[in-house]
Amino acid sequence: MFKDFDFSKMGEVLAQAQQKAKEFEDEVASKEFISKSGGGLISVKSNGKGEILDISIDDSLLEDKESLQILLISAVNDAIKLSENEKKSAASKMLGGFGGFGV
Repeated sequence: MFKDFDFSKMGEVLAQAQQKAKEFEDEVASKEFISKSGGGLISVKSNGKGEILDISIDDSLLEDKESLQILLISAVNDAIKLSENEKKSAASKMLGGFGGFGV
């Protein structure tokens, strides 16, 4: 398994891995995701860090608190899942680039 591996370059390999991880982290953090629920009555925008950036609520929901709550929870949860999936995908791509460590 380590037949042709030069262990004297381990520090360099780790530095490259850290740099690549930082690049992927920055790339994911800069992405924005939009999640909708209730046929678009609620829209939630989040970033790759999982932070909610904006919430848009159709005026028709302002009179129906229960529906508003249900749809808002759904849209927020979907927005969080989108950013988590993007993080997992980026991590998988990063680890795949280091031969044999792919997820």
